[in-house]
Amino acid sequence: MDLDQQAGATGLPAPGGGRVTMQQVAAEAGVSVSTVSKVLNGRYGVSPATSEHVMGVITRLGYEASLVARSLRNRRTNVIGVLVADFEPFSTEVLKGAADAIRGSGFELVAYSAGGRVDEHVGWERRYLSRVMGTLVDGAVLVTPTVTDVQYDGPVVAVDPHTGRSSLPTVAGDNLQGARLGVDHLLGLGHTRIGMVTGRPDLVSAQLRERGYREAHAAAGLVVDEDLLALGAFEAEQARVAAHHLLSLPDPPTAVFAANDRSALAVLEVAAERGLEVPGDLSVIGFDNVPESALSDPPLTTVEQPIRRMGHDAVALLLSLLDGDEAAATQLTLPTTLVTRRSTAAPSTSRD
Repeated sequence: MDLDQQAGATGLPAPGGGRVTMQQVAAEAGVSVSTVSKVLNGRYGVSPATSEHVMGVITRLGYEASLVARSLRNRRTNVIGVLVADFEPFSTEVLKGAADAIRGSGFELVAYSAGGRVDEHVGWERRYLSRVMGTLVDGAVLVTPTVTDVQYDGPVVAVDPHTGRSSLPTVAGDNLQGARLGVDHLLGLGHTRIGMVTGRPDLVSAQLRERGYREAHAAAGLVVDEDLLALGAFEAEQARVAAHHLLSLPDPPTAVFAANDRSALAVLEVAAERGLEVPGDLSVIGFDNVPESALSDPPLTTVEQPIRRMGHDAVALLLSLLDGDEAAATQLTLPTTLVTRRSTAAPSTSRD
């Protein structure tokens, strides 16, 4: 009995329900299970006519050998995993880019989610990788990971990496320059009280965006008022809390720089609930340029990082590593740009 048979060798769901098995293929083709296995594995002992007939039945029934059987037989699954904390706008765009990169590569893509808030699932990537690496996937891309490093039997690439020392290959946007672009835009409009809804403190991106916020103030000769920074953690609900706090201050900001678009959209919601006009009473700028940012009311001014390209380049890097290309660049930083829409304007003279 070969590895396909040992692993059960089940395939896709059969038209009548259940999953197509190698036994069903053999019965439909009128041959033995061992003959089907030989055809699948390209072994000798099967005539060209029989092989063609069996392959026709396999195609018609939609049979596909299980990933476990494939990995046991070839020591490769030709599957790449993308692990995300949740299926939100940022990770969805990363997945689109990953799909772009996988096309035509001979690999397949599977996505895994922690299913919620990362503060409740710290280290979830290690648990998932221990389950799937080597048997279900050959390598993985971690999106906004909660860990600094992982060691598994296969390459791993991080998108928007965790803080701390790490040997993981990474792909990220130019968060520092992007934050400076966003805050400089607000300063150029005349704002001097600029609030910030900060990001997830354990991510490099959040730290660099706050640093860019501070550097832009320093370059303009302004001292940062620490009361104008509130934790948003890249989460909509936490960003709402931060927005209410900032807008309830005795001397509230005339503009808010949010560390991501989810947070910026939450600020727009809170501003509307409090009867504030955007951008008349409050300017708001985000970071990411997810598709939803162009659809908000008003459309959101934001700093664009090429999220889809980040997903593409992360998978391209992973494929290179799987091919044994140790010379591939392993720390990629992609440019960020300002996208000006209608959520920012000069501060109202009545508030100055």
